[in-house]
Amino acid sequence: MPLVSAPLDEPEMARLAADLAMAARPGDCFALSGDLGAGKTTLARAFIRALAGDDALDVPSPTFTLVQTYATSPPVAHYDLYRIGAPEELDELGLDEALETGIVLIEWPERAGASLPADAIGLTLEEATDEAGADARRVSVEGTEAAIERIGRSLAVRGLLENAGHGRALRAPLAGDASTRRYETVTDGAWRAVLMDCPPMPDGPPIRAGKPYSRIAHLAEDIRPFIAVARTLVQAGFRAPDIFAVDYALGLALMSDLGSEPVVDRARRPIAERYEAAVDLLAALHGRRWSRDLALEDGSVHHIPDFDADVMQIEVDLLIDWFLPRQTGTRASDADLARWQAIWSDLFARVDAGPKTLVLRDFHSPNLLWHARAEGHDRIGLIDFQDALWGHPAYDLMSLAHDARVDVPPVLQRGLVDRYCRTRRAVDPAFDEDAFRAAAAILAAQRAAKILGIFVRLDARDGKPAYLAHLPRMKAYLRSALAHPVLADLRAWLDARGVLEPKPDHT
Repeated sequence: MPLVSAPLDEPEMARLAADLAMAARPGDCFALSGDLGAGKTTLARAFIRALAGDDALDVPSPTFTLVQTYATSPPVAHYDLYRIGAPEELDELGLDEALETGIVLIEWPERAGASLPADAIGLTLEEATDEAGADARRVSVEGTEAAIERIGRSLAVRGLLENAGHGRALRAPLAGDASTRRYETVTDGAWRAVLMDCPPMPDGPPIRAGKPYSRIAHLAEDIRPFIAVARTLVQAGFRAPDIFAVDYALGLALMSDLGSEPVVDRARRPIAERYEAAVDLLAALHGRRWSRDLALEDGSVHHIPDFDADVMQIEVDLLIDWFLPRQTGTRASDADLARWQAIWSDLFARVDAGPKTLVLRDFHSPNLLWHARAEGHDRIGLIDFQDALWGHPAYDLMSLAHDARVDVPPVLQRGLVDRYCRTRRAVDPAFDEDAFRAAAAILAAQRAAKILGIFVRLDARDGKPAYLAHLPRMKAYLRSALAHPVLADLRAWLDARGVLEPKPDHT
């Protein structure tokens, strides 16, 4: 069934165009039909401006140029086929190439004939009048089931904004992460917020004990853990997003914007003062008493899961499944795997014997935002903590000291750990520094093994090769962790199989 709008005035048309732009993905072709003066170019212009995040962007009609391209993300090509002589001319205009990596808008699509993609999303504009009798436009949207579902989801975001009192807000895409989550900036005059689109995550195939990876690793499967942890952090005095509105069923949240100032410089080098402030925050966070049962306003309760041996084992096994074959050209034998898991089992038992607290799990530079005008712990804004667990406090510290996307110099790594230990000792005379440092080495190695596997998987399975650039850094961090005596058996296992040596030439 097509989606049909109510009669829209020009500002409402612009908002609909923005909602369509937020739903668009590379490979989408929007076919804009309607009589002369129906508003096709007006809708296309608002669509492109929304995708660019620039409400004043110059978007001329391509009536004479036939096609106009824009370096948005993803790129957009805007076609006007009114003047083409035959559908074959589209080949010369690069339609197929434009659809490979970007989004295409086509006015007068009926002139494309069979060259129009079969899965094009049809937008039909018709003249109408609103309730007051003023000129308006009605828009009908037709497409595949998947396309209509995406567009319906984007329209639901507009509904969430309306319920929050910001129905006229401008929307623009915001760079996300390696997950299925998507983000937008939302502005309404001086008011600014961030929209997180976090659809419920379906279970993958069972891989161990009849459970999928996400269930074993305790990854958030919907938006509830994020909302629960965010509100808990804010109530405890830490700078996490305030939640303005939420749709639990769809997985949509409107929240405060914590800014974009990072804890690294323009060359992506760590700024020591900011990393030290993050360590101070961690020490304070780990020194608090936390409830593991976090109530939500709909009556449900999010229980913070254990960072247990099952989680840690399935994460380190990513190195075996993905990194080892890429690095060495071989797969682990049954005996190799049994020894690998036995080594880690002993290490995890040592970690489990230590203290437990709220572990944010991804406490590193992409998820830390700096606020120069704030004081104390408010200088660090916290995001991306929906996978928080109940585990050893050393994990978050090593997540920062061995930042996966930043080269943290060894002297700064040591300084951060020393600073954390000094701070914890000052408030807790029972703090066992030797045991903590041993656990820190174990968890640094565990995290490095996991990330080495994930980054290769992102390339091999998901077609995201950019993450391979981080492999040398993660191997260096793993070597650093292996220097601790507690990891002697793990170091011997890795050395015997050449896991951290340069990749052999198999040609």
